[in-house]
Amino acid sequence: MGLKETQEKMEAQLKEWGAKLEEWKNKAAKATAEAQADMNKQMEQLRPKLEAAQQKLKELKAAGGEAAGKVKEGSERAMAELKRTWEAVKSKFE
Repeated sequence: MGLKETQEKMEAQLKEWGAKLEEWKNKAAKATAEAQADMNKQMEQLRPKLEAAQQKLKELKAAGGEAAGKVKEGSERAMAELKRTWEAVKSKFE
């Protein structure tokens, strides 16, 4: 997959997950106190990984030349880590 395709795929996935996270926040707000605390804890596991992936996307957009390949690899690793955490947390909400 090329650099542009990687950027587009990351942007689409991050947008989708951002929307889903907002949905989960709304769901947590309506839950019992105990369930809400658990849901918030689960969402907090996602936040640093989501921010890391967003930062990698910014770096990917800014990268050029030979550096782009290394940044692309780092971006793909960040997205893979986010996806693993996402799948674990998703099971708590759906």
